[in-house]
This record gives sequence, structure tokens and C-alpha cells, in this order.
Amino acid sequence: MAKGLRASTRKANRVKLRSRVFGPVEGARTQRLSAKILELASRTRPIKDEDVRTEKDTAMVGLKQQEKEAESDPKAEQPEEAAIWIFTLGFFPYKPFLPGRAQYHGDEDDFVSNAPFDKVIFMVVDALRSDFVYSTESGFHFTQSLIRSGAAIPFTAHATAPTITMPRVKAITTGSIPSFLDVILNFAESDTSSTLAMQDNWPYQLKAKLGGRLVMYGDDTWLKLFPDTFFRSDGTTSFFVSDFTEVDQNVTRHVPFELDQGDWNGMIMHYLGLDHIGHKSGPQSLHMIPKHHEMDSIVEQIFQALQTKSHLKSTLLVLCGDHGMNDAGNHGGSAPGETSSALVFISPKLESISLGTPCPLESPNKAFQYYNVVEQSDVAPTLAGLLNFPIPLNNLGIFIPEFLRFWSKAESVVLMTSNAQQVLRIVRETFSDIAFDGMVDWTRCAEPASDVEQLQCLWAAVKALQDDENASADERLSALTKFLRATQDIMSSTASNYDILKLQLGIVTAAVTACCAVAAVAALDPRGWSFWTCVLVLNYGGMMFASSYVEEEQYFWYWTASGWLVILYLKFILLRAIIPYYQILYLPILLAIHRVLRRWNQTGQKHAGEPDIAKTFLPAHNILLWIAVTVTFLDMSRRLAWFGLPGAPSRVASCASIVLCLSAFGFKVAFTITDAPELLTGIPQYLWKPIEGTPLVSQARIVLWSLALSVVYNMYQSIKLKADFKTSAT
Repeated sequence: MAKGLRASTRKANRVKLRSRVFGPVEGARTQRLSAKILELASRTRPIKDEDVRTEKDTAMVGLKQQEKEAESDPKAEQPEEAAIWIFTLGFFPYKPFLPGRAQYHGDEDDFVSNAPFDKVIFMVVDALRSDFVYSTESGFHFTQSLIRSGAAIPFTAHATAPTITMPRVKAITTGSIPSFLDVILNFAESDTSSTLAMQDNWPYQLKAKLGGRLVMYGDDTWLKLFPDTFFRSDGTTSFFVSDFTEVDQNVTRHVPFELDQGDWNGMIMHYLGLDHIGHKSGPQSLHMIPKHHEMDSIVEQIFQALQTKSHLKSTLLVLCGDHGMNDAGNHGGSAPGETSSALVFISPKLESISLGTPCPLESPNKAFQYYNVVEQSDVAPTLAGLLNFPIPLNNLGIFIPEFLRFWSKAESVVLMTSNAQQVLRIVRETFSDIAFDGMVDWTRCAEPASDVEQLQCLWAAVKALQDDENASADERLSALTKFLRATQDIMSSTASNYDILKLQLGIVTAAVTACCAVAAVAALDPRGWSFWTCVLVLNYGGMMFASSYVEEEQYFWYWTASGWLVILYLKFILLRAIIPYYQILYLPILLAIHRVLRRWNQTGQKHAGEPDIAKTFLPAHNILLWIAVTVTFLDMSRRLAWFGLPGAPSRVASCASIVLCLSAFGFKVAFTITDAPELLTGIPQYLWKPIEGTPLVSQARIVLWSLALSVVYNMYQSIKLKADFKTSAT
């Protein structure tokens, strides 16, 4: 009887389920879905999440509600945000800024009429390292001949970190010392501090002269930094680093026209091709020397115009790099190759003050320091003196002494005094509570107690010599030079006067936040993986306190990956009572693959430029390289045919995958012909000659359109599959 009662109860329950749940749609079921209907009918109705909520779910909902309230409250601040904010306040120290534009005053009015030049051609070759011009391996043969003859005066310009274009252009044009904050502000295009429209600079001063007009061709960074400044311009983008030729030809094509014009007093050119070669294949690339010859031919073309065209007889040509590059062809840090750039002043007029200098030279050392070393910020006051315009207000540079030979000793004193007075204004702005015109205790000047006291003593010495009628011009120049160099060193260091207390507070806040996060994860981690996460975070965070570890960060991940493979392998074998002999080889095979991947590309600073697989072994074994490339494309074609076009007939999928991979392979070959033709050495020409000359843009469009069509087809199939599933479910 009990058995019959249970059966009756089950039957009644099924009837209720059919009438309440499945009844409304049961009549629409087709015969082929009857089996599925019975399976669904035998299941209990799922309970909605809103009906049942565990204590844990309630707590999570409360946390989510608090997060929403915090997000809605603009004053709410997360701990990690507070840590970043505090650290940022300490990392970016205050740097004085003088608004407005410089103007002549005082004794300078009696001096400026003697300026030897009235026009300047400023030629920037991006990443022009000093040895690219001065060494025996250089391709700048004509420029070297000018240095030997005295028509060019060479220097090594020191570029402080960060060695990237925008901060370096700021240093060259304003004479100031940009910091890492300038790099961040460059990304905020709406922020006025990311341009130089509100800062004094020599392009503005040159344009402000009577009849002043500027033209610019090359890197569009200049157009962003100096909006509405140039009378004629044509900017080029620096993002397509594989372009070695057109990006420079777009600059050079304007040179003949501009050399025939007399309506400008400043022409700026910024070539990017050499920097692109460095990024792609390093300073030892086969493309580097031909690029040297190309840039040297531009110098020769301009110099011949300076000699033959009457309206250019008082024109100064400046050839320089904005920064250098390391052995891997990169830049941004403070390695000697990155901070040492070439700086050459060129003009037939320079032969009157220079007897010439031996060139080329053997590399003196790994510091790449040829001839006299000057700061990039020294360019601004030097151009101001040579071209007769006021020194920019925020300049910390020093007039390069080699050019004082254009003037008498008395005039040189006036020029250096104006440079010193301009720099002194920045010192007074920085140390506003210190008096620089009062009496000085000379007994304390032997060993100054602080940098400020040292500057006080040096300036007092300058004033004393100015008041001494018996002081010679050489003594005054020496005192002025000492004051300027000390001021440049001290004021430049203020860019790194970090607020240590705020830095420490930010680090402690971040550490506490990280510990709380790890503890929260551990509470929800039943398997204990949070312990290893904590170890990883602490070790990685500790590396950030040493610059050498930051530069070689990849080794941390190499060691971590190796250790993690060992841990996973031990867990794998400990869970098994019997281990087949071939499984013992898993770990050595994985570690061997990992080792190969490590040597595929050399990264970091210490071993940059050393031999690796991608840049050394494969280019030397072209056949092996193209076999690997071909096998890769064949494997991609097979995978696309099997999985890339779901729902398509097999023949259609195979044909489509072949067309897509062939077009991509053809584009790769054509790009190699243009970008690195040496990689095709030893490959039969009949295999790649038919592709040579085919426009890269057309081939790229074919590949991209093929990929787009395959993506659209996959999206269509996905939508169709979901629609079919919904239809079958109903």
C-alpha cells in the first residue's frame, strides 16, 4: 500500500509540473523533441537566485552596495588610489617656472648688433648618437671633412633622462631641464603644459624678431609643442617605425624649395628614419650606414647653398640628435649611448674662429664622449647669442665658450653676464627666502655649508670682480663661468629633489593595501594558492627598489616561470603511484623549451645587442628561417580550414583559408623585400621576384579585408547558433 501511495504521489507531482510549468508550451513541441521534453519534465523547477540567498551571498551583496556607494561619492578614495597619489606628490618635485617672454634690457642693447648670424637651419636627426658622426665607422664623410677644415665645430651633447623626443626638444628649445612629469603631461593633449605655447623658447624669440618667420618639416612633435608658430610646415608621424625612407623623403623634398626662399629666418627639420632603423634592427643594422650617407648628403646640399646663395651667407646650420640609442637600438633610459648625441655647428663663417679638429676619431670609451661635452640645454643660450635674441626666461644652459671668439673680451663679458643674470632669476625664484645681493661671509665660502650658500659665494665673487676696475676680462669670464656651471648643476638636481617622506608614506600605504588584498584573497582561497601569490608580489615589489633590477626585470619572470614549472611537475608526479618512464622527460623538455624562448630575443639593458636567435641566428640561416615561416603559415591554413569557418562546407573553408594565408604570406614577403632584403639572400629569386614591386598598401588591404570577412562570418554563425538554440529550447 505504501508503495502504491508513493507512486500516486509521484504521479500527482508530475501532473502538477506538466500543468504549471510545461503545459503552455507542450502543444508546440515537435515529434523530434519529445525525448528532450520527457527529460525536462522529470526535473524539478530551478529556484531563482532572488528566492534563496546564503549568508555569504548576502555579505557579497553588501560589499557590492558599498562599492557602488563609493563610486557614486566623488570624495571617496580607495587605498590604492591614495597610495599612488601620495607617491606621485613626492616623486614629482616642484620646479620653478617663470611666465612671460624675455626681453633685452641694460647693457645688452650695446652688444646685440654684433651677432654673426641672422638665420638658422636646425637639422635634428632622431637618435643621432655621437659615434654615428665622429667615429671611424661613420658614414658622415662630408661632415667630417667640414670638422677638419674648421667650417664645423663638433660637440657631444649630453641628454638627461628621459631620453625621448618630447622632453629633449623641450630642453633644446627652452634651455630647461625636463623631468619625467613632462612625459606624462605629453599624453594629456588638452593640458597646456604639454605644449610650449606658454613657455619662453628660442623658436618664439626667433619668430618675434622683425620679419621673423619659421618653417618646419619632419616629426610632428614640433607642431604639437609649438602650435600656430610655423609659416609653412609638413609634419610626419613617428609611429610607423618600419618606414626607413619615405618618412625622411617627405622632409628632404622641401629642402631645395626652402633654400631658394628668403622669407624665413629659421628652418627646422626633424628626420626620423635613423631612429626607426635603430628600433627595428639596432645600431649595427645594414641600413644604418646608407642612412648616414643620406643624412650627410643633406648636410652637403645645405652647406653648398650657404656658400653660393647670397641670402644665406649669414646662416648657421646646426646638426644634432635629440638623444642617442643603446646597443639594442632603443632609448628612454640613462645608458651612455642613450645620453650621448652629436651636436655640430656648421657655417663657412666658423673658419674665422676655428682651425679645424681631427675627425674621425677612435671611440674614446663606452661613454661615447667625443670632443667637448655640453648639455643640450646649452643650445638655447648659444643660439640666442649667435642670432641676436634674448635668452629664454627658464633657461639653465650656458653659452658655449668656443663661440666667444666672435667677440672681443669685453663683449664676451657682457654676453656671459646676461646669461648669468638670466639664470640668477630662476635661482631667486627657487630660493625666494635667500638674499643674493647682500654681504657674504667670505670665511664660509671656502667650505660652503649648502648648495645655496655656494651659489651666494660664487655670485658675490662675480659682483666683486664687476666692481673692481682692475679686474681683467679673463678673471670676470672665469668667475661667470664658475657661477653658471655650479648653478646649472644645482638647479638641474632640483628636478630630482624627491620628497622622501611622501615617497615612504606612499610605499607603506601601497604595502598595507597589498597585504589586505592578499588576506582577502586567502579567505576565499581553499587551496592555498594565495600564499604563492603573496610570495610573488613581495619579491616583485622588492625588485622595484633597485634600478638594475628594473632594467633587467625579465630575469625575475624567467626564474619565476622555471620555478613554477618545477612546482607543477612535482605536484603532477606526487599524485601518481606509478609514473611511466616517458613522463619523467616532461620537465627537462619544458625547461629546454623555456630556455630557447629566453634566448629568442635579448631584452633589458645589460645584454642588449648581444647575439640571440631572432636577430643573429635566423638571419644567418635564411633557409631555416623561411622554412619555419612556411610551416607556420601552413599550420595556420590547416587550423583555419578546420576551425576558422564553422558551418561552412569543407571545400569552401579550405579554399578560404588558403586564400587568406597566401595573401598574408605574400604581404610578409613583399614587406621583407622592402624592410629587410638581406633576409632573402640565398632564396631563389623566382620565388619572390613576382611579388617585388607590388604595392604594400594593396596587399595589406587584401589581408585585412579577408580577416574582416572571416570575422563577420564567424559573428553571423555565432548569432545564428544562438538563435537556433533558443528556437530548439522553446
